[in-house]
Amino acid sequence: MRDLSLTAFTTTHSKSILVEITRAKGSTPREAGTFMLVATKAIWGTIGGGQFEYMAIDNARAMLSGGGEAVMDIPLGPEIGQCCGGHTRLAFRPLTPELAEMLERRLRDEEDDRPAVTLFGSGHVGQALARALAPLPFSVSVVETRAEALEDLPAETEKHLTAMPEAFVEKIPAGGAAIILTHDHALDFLIAQRALARADLTYVGMIGSRTKRATFANWLKREGGGDELLSRLVLPIGGTAVRDKRPNVIAALVAAELLEIYAARQAQTSKRQIPTA
Repeated sequence: MRDLSLTAFTTTHSKSILVEITRAKGSTPREAGTFMLVATKAIWGTIGGGQFEYMAIDNARAMLSGGGEAVMDIPLGPEIGQCCGGHTRLAFRPLTPELAEMLERRLRDEEDDRPAVTLFGSGHVGQALARALAPLPFSVSVVETRAEALEDLPAETEKHLTAMPEAFVEKIPAGGAAIILTHDHALDFLIAQRALARADLTYVGMIGSRTKRATFANWLKREGGGDELLSRLVLPIGGTAVRDKRPNVIAALVAAELLEIYAARQAQTSKRQIPTA
């Protein structure tokens, strides 16, 4: 049942227990705020797996039978067969309609906070990247000039058919990413120029080689763009450590690159929010 939506689970299993990590100290499988739902014969979500999660499931099902504990403090050490070394506190609450709505709001807020990743082009790599990003915490859009190229994309991917993809650059939310993968180098360059002109985008990447980067640099200079713009362009995308041109491999590398970049950005934002003495 872990693949059901939260709404489907709570509708089917109204008698269930909310298990939430309320404190996470040191090395732990998941952070505070992570939750799961446990019914008699079904589970939604995960708090990290392993013996730690099995203990939580057993306690939740004991609560459904009239026993169990409302709070569990669990050290993640050898005594429970785990070696994380951290410490967690779990809270257990019977699911109510009010709690179910609160959880739905939380998930909606998380959906709204996902970085927007816009793929320009849906060829072999674009298709593979859309599939790789689908289960990750990103809001993915694909922009194409060819209707047939928008077929067979993941259901949750937003699809945009337009004769002028470069105009869509202005619609990318601030903090978003533009990844340029079209079938036309001239179009790639035009989209990249407009994306690089936006200082509020977190990531601007273009598929290609060092030769393509040099060609784009010369083109950009002729168009009045300087080195500062070029320095913000990621090309080639996915790094250079793995030299593999298969679409699925490129997609995996780019997905990892995006996760790393946005994690670093989030860490910097968190540091700025911590008051100093």
